[in-house]
This record gives sequence, structure tokens and C-alpha cells, in this order.
Amino acid sequence: MIFSPPLPPNSRICLARNSELPTSIYNTGSMNIFSHSITAAQLHGCVAIGNFDGVHLGHAVMLTELRTLAAEQGTQAVAVTFDPHPITVLRPEFTPPILTTVEDRIELLRAAGADSVIVLPVTKSLLEMTAEQFFQAVILETFHAQGVVEGPNFRFGRDRKGDTAMLQGFCDRASLPCRIVRPVEVNGQLISSSRIRELLCSRALRQAVELLGHPYRMTGVVRRGAGRGATIGFPTANLAEVATLLPAHGVYGGQTMLDGKCYPVAVSIGPNPTFGEHREKVECHIDGFSGDLYDKVLQVDLLSEIRPLQSFDSIERLVEQIREDVATTRRLQPRFVSGG
Repeated sequence: MIFSPPLPPNSRICLARNSELPTSIYNTGSMNIFSHSITAAQLHGCVAIGNFDGVHLGHAVMLTELRTLAAEQGTQAVAVTFDPHPITVLRPEFTPPILTTVEDRIELLRAAGADSVIVLPVTKSLLEMTAEQFFQAVILETFHAQGVVEGPNFRFGRDRKGDTAMLQGFCDRASLPCRIVRPVEVNGQLISSSRIRELLCSRALRQAVELLGHPYRMTGVVRRGAGRGATIGFPTANLAEVATLLPAHGVYGGQTMLDGKCYPVAVSIGPNPTFGEHREKVECHIDGFSGDLYDKVLQVDLLSEIRPLQSFDSIERLVEQIREDVATTRRLQPRFVSGG
């Protein structure tokens, strides 16, 4: 199984990396802001600033409004995201597991409408700024923003004291257009990264995907496992070093792109109770693909939960259930592949 790193540029699976953003320091009076250097095209744009973890449908509404405002101002739509999450610097023990890697976040923000994405490294100096200092030093003096779009729960500045009302006031005084989007709901559910984490942790992956507006991606490195799958006709790629939140233990259906082709993937997350194993694993059966993936990076886009984990009283019964799981996974594909 040879994993093909350079995927087609129009593929949703393809990572969009912003290689022209080397690290530099902006000096603003007594404050030093560690940021990525910004190209001329990224200056004087309309900006939306946030963690954007998951880049869900609520974020997509923000990006749509950002594009609208940027068009009115005759400039670029620029999304500004943080890395790492600010709480990682302030209270690392309370850091929430991430939903998207920085690379995927960049790709998804661009797909949602951003002309450019800037990654703002989070430092103590940045977090010690007051709300007014952040507005002046970052939004005005660093980005030279021509407009601002934010969500209803946007907070900024030391101790999160800046809110949307304060932002609106700052923008009014600077004669800067400012738009605050309304909360977004799907089927009565308020969309937020926290809500999506809750759904993933309760094995409600299909609901999480509905709030995301795209499949939930896991990226990891394929490592050697026990090799049992191959002996029963269902070889698996054992995914390790996954940086994003693992959904609750269970069996899921997904897809992956290899050598330019999309394959259904049946994924088991958790221990293997049939064989008396208790160690958590991520085992991926890539339907219709054979080869060597060991030590290669593999991206799997999860689409829906299939069933909880269970112990079977015989290998024959396990194989029968895996066949059903793979058949279920195949049926998921048409709903999503057309958008990839």
C-alpha cells in the first residue's frame, strides 16, 4: 500500500499549505507580537479572527459575510487563525482536543471563502494585550484591516474582556466597517466546536458531520499491528499519532484518497474485545486497496458511525459482521464523494 503524498490540487483531501509565511516579530511600541510575516496581498484586507477549530457551518457563514464585505470594500477576504489554541498557553491542562490540524484548517478556510489565511502564533505577549491594544496593534497596525467580521461569541484581549460590543465601538471610532454574524443552528442545535466535540465523544459522528458541513478527518501514521486482519480477509492500516480528537470507541464509515482514487474505509476505534485486547487502536480497512502503507501518512475522512464495539463468540461471526460494516461503508460514499 503506497500512499501518494501529492494529491490532486482540486481534491478536498489535498492539504493547502501556506509556505510563504515565515516567522517574524512585529514591534508595536512596548509590545512584541510574534506573528507570521504577511505578504502585500494579505495587507489591507477585511479580516475574520478566531480559532476556527473544525471550520464548521457557523464559521462558513462568517466567511460568506467576510467575502461580501471584502467585495464591497474592493479588497481581500483574510481569515486569521491562532496556533496553538490560546488556552494551551494560559492553562495547558484545560486545552481541548483539536478538531482540525493547522494544515486542514487552512484548506477548509480557503474552501469556505477566504482568499488568504494567516496563522497567528499564540504567545504570552499576545495574550497579555488588553482588548484595545489587540485592536490597535494587531487589527490596525499589523493587518491594516479594511473591515472586520466576527461571530457573536468573539472575545479578545487579556482575560477575554473584549466582546463584540467593544469591538464594534473600536471599529466605529476607527471608521472601520464591522459586522457581527448571528448564531447558526442546524435542526435546533447551536453550532460550536464544543458541541461538535461532545457529539464525537458520544459516537454521534453523523450529527457532528452535519454541523461541520464536511467529513471529520483523522490524520496519522500507519504502524505495524498484530496482522490479524489479513488472516481473516480484512487487512487493516493501524493509524497512530493522530493529533485530532478521536471519536468514541466504535466502528465508523469513511473514505480516503490514495493514488488519486477515493476508497471506502471501515474504521474501528478502541480495543479489540473479541481477542481480549484492551489497548486503544485505530484500525482502518481500506476497501479495494492493497499494498504497503507502513510508516506513511494516511488521511481518513469519517462520514458516519456504524455500530458500537462488541465482542463476538467466534471468528466466523466477527468476519460476517465486518462484511456488513464494509457494505454499510460503501453505501455512504455517493453522498460525499461528489463534493470532493
